[in-house]
Amino acid sequence: MLRSRLTSSPTLTLALAVALFADLRPSIRGVPPRTRVILLGTGTPNADPARSGPAVAIVVDSNTYIVDAGPGIVRRAAAAKIPMQSLRVAFLTHLHSDHTVGLPDLMLSPWVLGRTVPLDVYGPPGTTAMVDHLEAAYAEDIDIRLHGGEPSNKTGYGGKGHDVPAGIVYRDSLVMVTAFEVRHGKWPHAYGYRFQTPDRTIVISGDTAPTDAVAQACNGCDVLVHEIISSQSLEHRTPDWQAYHRAYHTPGYELGDVASKAHPKLLVLYHQLPPGASDEELLREVHTRYHGAVVSGKDLGVY
Repeated sequence: MLRSRLTSSPTLTLALAVALFADLRPSIRGVPPRTRVILLGTGTPNADPARSGPAVAIVVDSNTYIVDAGPGIVRRAAAAKIPMQSLRVAFLTHLHSDHTVGLPDLMLSPWVLGRTVPLDVYGPPGTTAMVDHLEAAYAEDIDIRLHGGEPSNKTGYGGKGHDVPAGIVYRDSLVMVTAFEVRHGKWPHAYGYRFQTPDRTIVISGDTAPTDAVAQACNGCDVLVHEIISSQSLEHRTPDWQAYHRAYHTPGYELGDVASKAHPKLLVLYHQLPPGASDEELLREVHTRYHGAVVSGKDLGVY
């Protein structure tokens, strides 16, 4: 498959992405979607055994595209029956540890299990340095697997990092991926991603305070996967934690406002705070201001 990688200028807009892929949307509805959204992890830094760290798989036909690499990602991918050899391309929303501690697992384990090319990793500035340092950290492991008698392939280890600006960051024959800036506290660059495939448009918010950028990227998209923190629970935190969370995350009521502007066909809640917040509580908060379809995402949920 021919694959091209783009690090676009800001002049390559979301509107251009839509136009370039408009001809690929199917004219006949009612057929099973070629594109599936699989939640590999819906959790946060909290060690919740039921929720692995943030990670989403966009699967188009037999191709897999990963967004974020929280802890447990490779085993969750195996549980979702995603072939290890297809774990070749990943996108990071930002470099917080709960979104990246699974990255060495994603760089190395699929190689041990048969992947023959390094993992391509796209993300904000700092991504390339992180990938390079992780590969250096595992240099002894790589050397033994390459030269210690293991019948390993010699090409599939490690990763290639790509620092990309907002705009169209990746394109192949099945997908166009557009990064857009979101507001995540003091991070100078944090991204959400829009995936345009032959039959669906998927938007992943990443970690973000409420922002119109998500609504503009979605604009009637098929699936919007968005983070959430319970508004009710936030009221019981100390003032310093309230200020922190409001700068970095989206409270449930305000997510309802974002969704009302975004008009997704389906809103899926992930990166759910605090741990233990009930589905009913989160859905009630969102539905207070938004009346579309919403589900509380679970690990291995498919949409």
